[in-house]
This record gives sequence, structure tokens and C-alpha cells, in this order.
Amino acid sequence: MTETNPQNLTDLYNSNLDSETLLHLYKRMLLPRLIEEKMLILLRQGRISKWFSGIGQEAIAIGVTAAMNKEEYILPMHRNLGVFTTRDIPLWKLFAQWQGKEEGFTKGRDRSFHFGTQDYNIVGMISHLGPQLGVADGIALAQKLKKTGLATAVFTGEGGTSEGDFHEALNVASVWNLPVLFCIENNGYGLSTPTSEQYNCKNLADRAVGYGMESHIIDGNNIVEVYTKISAILNDIRENPKPVLIEFKTFRRRGHEEASGTKYVPDELMEFWEERDPLTRFEQYLLDEKHISKEQIEEWNNEYKDAINDGLETAFAKALPQSTPEQELADVFAPHEFIPVAASNETTNIRLVDAIKDGLDEAMDRYDDLVIMGQDVAEYGGVFKITDGFVEKYGNHRVRNTPICESAIVETAMGLSIAGMKAVVEMQFADFVSSGFNPIVNYLAKSYYRWNQQADVVVRMPCGAGVGAGPFHSQTNESWFYTTPGLKIVSPAFPADAKGLLTAAIEDPNPVLFFEHKALYRSVYGDVPVGYYNLPLGKAATLRTGEDLTIITYGAGVHWSIALMEEMNYNIELIDLRSLVPLDKEAIIGAVRKTGKVIVLTEDNLTGSVAADIAGFIGETCFEYLDAPVRRVGSLDTPIPFEKGLENNYLPIEKLKICVEELISY
Repeated sequence: MTETNPQNLTDLYNSNLDSETLLHLYKRMLLPRLIEEKMLILLRQGRISKWFSGIGQEAIAIGVTAAMNKEEYILPMHRNLGVFTTRDIPLWKLFAQWQGKEEGFTKGRDRSFHFGTQDYNIVGMISHLGPQLGVADGIALAQKLKKTGLATAVFTGEGGTSEGDFHEALNVASVWNLPVLFCIENNGYGLSTPTSEQYNCKNLADRAVGYGMESHIIDGNNIVEVYTKISAILNDIRENPKPVLIEFKTFRRRGHEEASGTKYVPDELMEFWEERDPLTRFEQYLLDEKHISKEQIEEWNNEYKDAINDGLETAFAKALPQSTPEQELADVFAPHEFIPVAASNETTNIRLVDAIKDGLDEAMDRYDDLVIMGQDVAEYGGVFKITDGFVEKYGNHRVRNTPICESAIVETAMGLSIAGMKAVVEMQFADFVSSGFNPIVNYLAKSYYRWNQQADVVVRMPCGAGVGAGPFHSQTNESWFYTTPGLKIVSPAFPADAKGLLTAAIEDPNPVLFFEHKALYRSVYGDVPVGYYNLPLGKAATLRTGEDLTIITYGAGVHWSIALMEEMNYNIELIDLRSLVPLDKEAIIGAVRKTGKVIVLTEDNLTGSVAADIAGFIGETCFEYLDAPVRRVGSLDTPIPFEKGLENNYLPIEKLKICVEELISY
């Protein structure tokens, strides 16, 4: 930031802005300052639980928000109170949110600024900081595809720029020329860690060169500079879609949150920035230039303080959440009415991989707002050729090659959903989802429960062993997600199921992880109805009926079981779960009651597996119907080896046969 003598205010605030605009900006800064001062009192009184102060940084949030259209999305951080007040959110509603009231934006389920609101086009942060940058990419992509001419602004601190999400999001935005304003609030410290220990370049804005991106450094404590420069940049972005990186130089004058304090900040540094307070310095300029009077300042202070007290009185009177466990569980997923689309009588005998391709094709044709994203999915058609020919049919604006950045692409898919579109993300291999784990389990899975925002995203997961691909291309990792509320999980074993369940997953407004076994792609054939149809998620299929014992499984385990049943002369009931979340518990209970003996089979490592959980459920709910211990069969608790013999030893196929013999004779 250019050093400026705090007393030379005429030069500092020199602009073509009229008096009305200057007063508007001042009053917009005054309100959040007064709110913050009140919140600090309430915090000491124990009436709110936590506070992340933005005192001394108000010019950034106010200037950016004032420069934006109300139709444009803003993704703020926890110090950007001015974003919310400038968008004119009712104060009582904000206060109710901070107090965990039922009528707050999250019904008491999340705190402070961890919420969004479609009514005001604001998408709040999560504590992991980085994901919202990629979400902004998705919102901006939707605006670009819809040709709305709108920009998107997203905030982060200088600390957040060290996260991989920052790199991924900026890279995607640059490659795709997305109209995103990336706003870095460089306030000197990441909690207590100074910038000298966070990065080794002079200015964070310099990083833009590596992305081929325009950047600017702006005095974040100068409301006039922020507003005028951001207004011009946004106008350019709207006309010529592209990302721009802004580094706002500012300072955090209070603790990371109030309990942290500021003992680590040298006194002279604090004094330097106190002299450059964005509100009091601007106020002095307005007084000097006769734009306002002290009487007006007092009048506005009293007016805002009255509004704050009125809002608090209303919020304090609001009820705390009185929810029930049933209601909490009901709000994990967005409501979705499954409307059956009957399958055609005309069928064709195709492979599993072909059925998945057909399902995607039918969905792309049905939903004009559906976008497919993934590595090599466009002209190349994906590594398994499932999207081969899609670019010619639907265009590369809807079938999009991505950089290698699983996290940002999941986040982009979430942004598309926020902006009213649908997305299918192809993980090249299910193993690679670990690089996109955070946004799946913390953003997609929790958004509806937190603030009623659906995540209309399907993540396709080519998975499974049996192809000699080794530890990083062979995992069946559904258990990684099974324990996270808010994610639906599907694992089909047959072509007709794969097509119908995939179209249903795309219809569903909730996030769905769609596991596709690579070893079944080109080895399993079946008669598949022609045209569009769907199958309900959460409904198991009884493939064989029997009296001796029940095998409950999914994916490749279904085919191992069928092969074993053809080899062994036993009367076995076979249940193909097809979906793991939602889980068809009625089908499980009915099958167990029928035979009294049950094997739960998975390809995954046995410890901590879905099979282990289902076995526990059976023990709890069907104990009186059991004639033998529930048996779990799964792969070795080792990484998946590459060599064929080792891989065969890893998989549970032989163990399944032994277990059947033991259980039959029990």
C-alpha cells in the first residue's frame, strides 16, 4: 500500500464522487462499526458465544458490496459484517442467527457468519476457508453460461491463500475466463502468525502473474479508493468475463476472535493502523470538506443505535430451537419427490459401461442446465470413454475438461447448484476423490442441513479391484463417505440398474456419490431399456430367493455371490442393496427374518466398512431371528496390491466360500 499521511485527507479521498455517494458510503460503514461495538459488550455479558471482529476493515466489505449489483453473489468471510448490512438484511435476523435462535438463518445449527441466503445472494463461508473460492467459480460459470452479465465476488484472508483451494480456484477461473473478483483481505496476521511467516513474496497480488490474471493492490482502509476502483473493475468484468485478483492492504486490530487478544502485535504497529481507521479518518475528511456536520453524525449514531437495540430486542424475544431428533434427521437431505418414469419395453443388450453412458446421455438431453466436468471428459471422452461423443452433441460449454484439481471442481459443482444448475463430476478414479474430500464432506454434505441450500451434484466414482491397478486405482472407498450425513451413495451391479439409478441420482437435488465398478464395466452385459427411465434410490433388489442363508452385498460382491451360488448347491437368498444411502433396511430385515443366517459381503477392507455397520444393525434389530452369528466378509486390511496373485489373496472371494460352508453347517 502506498504510504499516506493520515492528515492529507483531501488528496487521499480525491475523487469524482458526489456528496450523496460519499455520505452513503460513510453511513454504510458506520452501521457495522456500531453493531460490532454492541456485540463486544454482549460478548462480555455472555449473550453471544463468539465474535470475529472486522473493526478497522469495514471499507473493504462496504466498498465491494456497494459496487456490486444486488443480483450478484458475494461470498464473504467472518469479518465482513458490512456485506450483510449493505445488502440490507434485517438486523433482528442477523442477531437471531448469532444467538442460535430458531429464526436465524441456520436454525441454531451453525454459528456467526457460517450461513448463506438466496434472498440476498450471499453465500457464507465454512471454517475451512478455501472451498468458497471454488464455489465462486461455479456461480460465475453459471452466470457465464446463462449470459447474465453478472460478476461474482469472493473473499479470503491472506492466510487462506496458502491453501491448495486458492491455487486450484484461481487456476480454474483463469483457464475458463470466469467473471470472479477474488478479494484478499491482507490484514497482517493469520490468527497470530505474521505474513512474514506465511508467504515469501512482497505482495500476494504478484501471484496473479502465474495464472495469467489481472491483479490490483488497493488501500483497504480507503473507502473511496475501494469503491471507485472496484466499481471500474467490476464493470470491466461484466463486459469482458475474466477473473481479477485484488489484494486489499489492511490490518486486523482485534484478536482473530476476541478470546485470542492481540498481545503478539507490536504497539507501534497497532498505533500506525489506528491512525488509518477507515471510518474515523473518512469522517474527519467529510467534516473538513463540509459534507457532514457533527450534529448529523450524532443523529445517525443515535438512529443506528436505536435500530440495533430494536433488532436485539426482537431477536432476544425469538425462541431457541425446539427441534426433535426426527426433524433434525428430516433436514439432512433436501426434500425430493421421486416421480417414476417407466422403462420402455424395447431393450438392448449392452455392457455396464454403455448403460452408464446412455444414462448420462439421456440426462444431458433432458436437462439443459446439466454440466459434466472432469479430467479428459471432453474430446477424449474420459479414460473409460463414457463421455465419448458428448462434446459434439452438447458442446464443450456443458462437457468441460478440467485441470487436475479435484477439490476446486467439486466446489465449482456446488457453485453451479447454488446458481440453479445441475452438475456431474467425474473422478477419473474413485481413489482420487481424497484430493476433493473436504468440499464433499464439509460443503456438499452439510449445506442443506445448515441453511437449506441443496447441492445438486453427482460425483461419479470409477472404483474397484480385480484389474491389477494397484493401491491408487483400485479402492472401493464408499465407507469414507458412508459415515457422513448428507451424502447419498449408490453402487449398482447391473447395466439396467446403473442407467436407471444414474438418471435418478441426477434428478435428485442432493449430493450423490455414484460408484461404478471398473471390473464390471466391460465384463457385465444386460438387457437395458431404450430411452429415459429411472429407478428409486434406496430400494434393494432380491436377486435369488432361498431358505438356507442370506447374502447381503452390492457392486462386484453381487457377481461373486452369483458365481458361488452356481458352484455350490445351497438355497441362498441374495440381496443386492444397490444403494447404501438411503439403505433399504426393510429388505435387510425381511431377508434376515426369512433365513436366520446372514453374510454381509463387501469388497472394501473389512474394518470400518459398510458391511460392519450393516452387521451391527442386523444384530440390534434382528437378534431374535438369528440362528447363527452375523458374518462379515471383506477384503484384507491392507492396501490393494498390484500383482494378480496378491490381489486375489486380498479380495474376499475365497473367504466368502469358506464362510458360506461354515454358516450352513453352524
